[in-house]
Amino acid sequence: MRVFITGATGFIGTAVVRELIDAGHQVLGLARSDAGAKSLITAGAQVYRGSLEDLESLRGGAAAADGVIHTAFIHDFSNYGPAAEADRHAIETLGAALAGSDRPLIVTSGTLLVQRQGSLATEKDAHNPSFPRKSEEAALALAARGGHASVLRLPPSVHGNGDHGFVPRLISIAREKGVSAYIGDGLNRWPAVHRLDAAHLYRLVLEKGPSGASYHGVADEGVATREIAEAIGHGLNVPVVGKSSEEAADHFGWIARFFGIDGPASSAETQERLGWRPVKPGLIADLNAEHYFEHAADAVALHG
Repeated sequence: MRVFITGATGFIGTAVVRELIDAGHQVLGLARSDAGAKSLITAGAQVYRGSLEDLESLRGGAAAADGVIHTAFIHDFSNYGPAAEADRHAIETLGAALAGSDRPLIVTSGTLLVQRQGSLATEKDAHNPSFPRKSEEAALALAARGGHASVLRLPPSVHGNGDHGFVPRLISIAREKGVSAYIGDGLNRWPAVHRLDAAHLYRLVLEKGPSGASYHGVADEGVATREIAEAIGHGLNVPVVGKSSEEAADHFGWIARFFGIDGPASSAETQERLGWRPVKPGLIADLNAEHYFEHAADAVALHG
């Protein structure tokens, strides 16, 4: 199968590219820059120049493929509304290019975007309509019109070497402040998955997933944020402290609203449907690896 991948040069996308190529698929990767194009060629993929905002490039890439995996998102939280709108337009454009065929479109979303929080979220839970990001609504609308679209929800921590998401940002804050902190009692939970396990799931959904389904790429159902803070404190050799909800915004900045969420999630249904079994190290085990404390300073990109 020839697969067009948006976000193909990103942290998750590069793992998906490798997973697909190793399984015998051809990959056409979207690249904005010469450096991105070079990395795709090195990986054995073909290059399609364009960007998420260039809808014509998305249309052309999808039209040239047997299936599409959409992992790209503009992670600009100062302009989240426009970023979410750009994502919706991108999904609609990709879906239109695949219309009238059974070629699959896999759209990425996040487990923190489900309507229910504080209890174990499942694949059956609906997306929270109050969130500005409308990835799931756009994908499921395509499926309702006869397109072959499905949703893969990722947890707030997709971890592994090269991570530049939530956890590296927490490491950067702890390094800057001289303490590793959690909010309240630190018992609120974050699900997590290793990027290579997530990449394997993308392939299974591409090859076997029916239209209109939602999947959870979750290995750790819920790691207590205090445990995350303790692992960071150990890695940096700094004290671990609790912060009240009032102190959290000043200490963590914009990430406080995410780090305070209790959002455990299950992938039991996904595993049963597709035979997916996460096998890579869990979040805390990965945090014990030195790579997390070598390159945390530039952490900004997230899922969800």
